[in-house]
Amino acid sequence: MTPRLDVAAVGSASQLAGMRAEWNSLLDASNAGPFNAWEWLYPWCRRIAPEVRPLVLTARDRLGTLVGLLPLGLEHRWVNGMRVRRLGFLGETHVGSDYLDVVARKGREAEVARAFFNVLQGLRDEWDVLDLTDLREGSTTLGVAREVFGDVRVSERYVCPYETLVPGEPFDAFLKRTGRRDNYLRRRKWLEKQDGYRIERTDAPGQLAGPMTDFFRLHALRWSSDGGSQGIKGAGVEAFHRDATQWLAERGRLRMYTMKVGGQAVASVYGILHGQTFVYFQSGYDPAWRNRSVGLVLVGETFKDAIEMGLTEYDFLRGTETYKSDWVTKQRQTVSLRAHGAGFAGEWFTRSEEWARQTRNAVKGVLSDELVEKVRRFRRRKAAVD
Repeated sequence: MTPRLDVAAVGSASQLAGMRAEWNSLLDASNAGPFNAWEWLYPWCRRIAPEVRPLVLTARDRLGTLVGLLPLGLEHRWVNGMRVRRLGFLGETHVGSDYLDVVARKGREAEVARAFFNVLQGLRDEWDVLDLTDLREGSTTLGVAREVFGDVRVSERYVCPYETLVPGEPFDAFLKRTGRRDNYLRRRKWLEKQDGYRIERTDAPGQLAGPMTDFFRLHALRWSSDGGSQGIKGAGVEAFHRDATQWLAERGRLRMYTMKVGGQAVASVYGILHGQTFVYFQSGYDPAWRNRSVGLVLVGETFKDAIEMGLTEYDFLRGTETYKSDWVTKQRQTVSLRAHGAGFAGEWFTRSEEWARQTRNAVKGVLSDELVEKVRRFRRRKAAVD
């Protein structure tokens, strides 16, 4: 018979602040993803969502050793006149956290998840919605949640491209398997001839101020030139990343790459090391250098570095942008899980979301129809004039 686990809860940011060493020890002994780290979730609580109350469930064995964590937060939302008590992962918004999950010692994932969910099931009248977003598809947590809660809703979230790196394979051999070999080599050769060309790799906690400033500038330039929604936006999110990168660097988990030409930073990559994986988190580049493919070359250099470090995986995280598929061939999916509490508020929350979604789609449809008709009228007027 499996020994009973002692489940408790950490309910404040001040308590969470003191868990770093124990949390890190558990994470290192688990298969949990990089964004379940204390260095990621604690600054999220401080900088992104101070209004969310931490509710971190802990599981300890009979010796008092921490064997599992479920990093949740409790928030209250008013939805069409009804208060909804929602439990969700810490780190779930604003910062692109993929692979959130229960953190458990290897081999004890189901046991730990079951202990947590049994407690939550017993307290089902104390919460209305349990949202576990961005779990890795195939996570043990999904099956255990179905077993304990019964009726749960699972929906697809993001596709995450990645590649398995072959131990001992030379970088040149890896390049031959990609779609960017010739262009990468040509562009790199040209850049290497430019005065002051160099690539700086920063991983020391005390040396991040300059590289992070360059990264934020280049990231903003990249997104503004692409006409997209900036991935890192706002003072709070920037403050979060300054905290997170500092603490990740203290753990030896950070890699900031900056390409410079003539003393000026023209491209940047923000990477995280997690186990044997290089995690490509975000990037930026100067649009004035777009035609010189500085982003392509710098990404290639991060692959080269990962291979030389002996890593076995390179993960691009969420998003299926074309530049990713030029480098990697594999994909994994993230999913979200929802369970409802004992009362009606959880169902009300879900129905309200569905109604809002239907309304948005209907409005989009009407706008699309109106736009099509306006184009048709314009063409008819133009044809009549011509």
